[in-house]
Amino acid sequence: MDLLIPTILITLLLLLFLIKPLLSNPKLHKTKHLKLPPSPPSLPFIGHLHLFKKPLHHTLSSLSSLRGPCFLLNFSSRRLLIISSYSLALQCFTTLDLIFATRPRLPSGRFLTYNYTTIGFSPYGPHWRTLRRIVAHHLFSNARLQSLVSTRTTELTSLLHHLYNTSSSSSSSSFTKVELRPKLFELVLNVLMMGVAGKRYSSEAQARRFFEMVRGTFMFSGTSNLRDFLPKIFRFFDFQGTKKRLAWLESEWDLHLQGLIDEERIKHARDDQSEEKTMIGVLLSLQQENPESYPDRFIKALFLSLLMAGTDTSTATLEWAMSLLLNHPEKLKKAQEEIDEQIEHGRLIQESDLPNLPYLQGIINETLRLYPATPLLLPHESMQDCELNGFHIPQGTILLVNVYAMHRDPDIWGAGAGEFRPERYEEESGRDLSKMMMPFGMGRRRCPGEGLALKLIGLALGALIQCFEWERLGKEMVDMKEALGMSMPKAHPLEALYKPRSSMISVLSNL
Repeated sequence: MDLLIPTILITLLLLLFLIKPLLSNPKLHKTKHLKLPPSPPSLPFIGHLHLFKKPLHHTLSSLSSLRGPCFLLNFSSRRLLIISSYSLALQCFTTLDLIFATRPRLPSGRFLTYNYTTIGFSPYGPHWRTLRRIVAHHLFSNARLQSLVSTRTTELTSLLHHLYNTSSSSSSSSFTKVELRPKLFELVLNVLMMGVAGKRYSSEAQARRFFEMVRGTFMFSGTSNLRDFLPKIFRFFDFQGTKKRLAWLESEWDLHLQGLIDEERIKHARDDQSEEKTMIGVLLSLQQENPESYPDRFIKALFLSLLMAGTDTSTATLEWAMSLLLNHPEKLKKAQEEIDEQIEHGRLIQESDLPNLPYLQGIINETLRLYPATPLLLPHESMQDCELNGFHIPQGTILLVNVYAMHRDPDIWGAGAGEFRPERYEEESGRDLSKMMMPFGMGRRRCPGEGLALKLIGLALGALIQCFEWERLGKEMVDMKEALGMSMPKAHPLEALYKPRSSMISVLSNL
């Protein structure tokens, strides 16, 4: 009898603890009876975190083959919806685009996104719309891209001139060894820097330091960081030094970006109307009119996304494309023949030639299909409950679209889905296969720099093919192993042999 009252009290407290969530959130009880996407068996407390193996897009591709193109994972306290079907991804970014238009606030994002204010990771709302409007009008509009044609041509000419001069010490019949990644990165970086800040990096050391910052950032961005999904108590301990590394990268980026702003502010103070304003100059003008809306932090957040994403993705795509061509020399030969046929002798390829080079475009499409720069698109998050393919998707679910798996789906690409075959885009009748891919995303959050990236990639790849003969180092195939991180660069930098083509020596010598 003495134990009866304490027992009753304890029982009542337990019942109250169990039913309180239902009382405070009536939807929770209702959700239990709704049909959720399938999910693998999970472990207590950590959910499916034990399945988090890098590279994550390969792990999720394997799970898709077992669970289907739409399934749920629980990473500790976060629910993730994994999509690897083109039709379902299309629905997410058309019919449900507004619902999935925001970004999740992952813990590591606070460090490298100026507290979630960059264009890539900003939540959907007025701030993001302002960023998007500025970028679309002042950097990626057709008029702006056209005004920077000479910049892209000048930077490409500089690369070709450097390669030619390096090989000129050898006899015309011998090949020269080159590591392409730093050369390609410097090209892309200087094109972006000229558009953003009106300056270029002439020092290889400067470009390499910037490259290390970019690669370090991608290692901890998106959903590539396991620490983001650990229970909060474990994130408190920085076992692997991740938090310390993030803080260092944040400091380096801030120092670099503030330096660009300060340099431009000095030029801006001269009020030289004869020079076309850079993008930073435009924002400094807006800052003068409305200091509270356009502080330095706003400008730095905008350019962090542009410089980081723009340099890494275009460099990686060019390096993958050259690697594929070196492993398939017959495709390289066919691309050279197309360029020789379409462009008169003695003239360097120009951007205006690109629409007349369908095989070159097929090479770029195949590269973006097989090795998309962001194999898992930047994560989205549902802003309200919705239904997808007959499944209930609760509010707050993180959406991951596995374009790597989608681009290799045999239902779309046939039995040879994993093969590098640029001809497929010309052979297919009645279907535009390039529209079955989304390497730049889709919908409201589609990459705004897609137009610039495709122009620069097409021009640079076309020039390398037109101007030089290329061979592999030795008889071994180029290693196509992928590195870890949010993007998908090659694990080992591409080294190749090259020499000027005899038909282009006069052109190269006059650059």
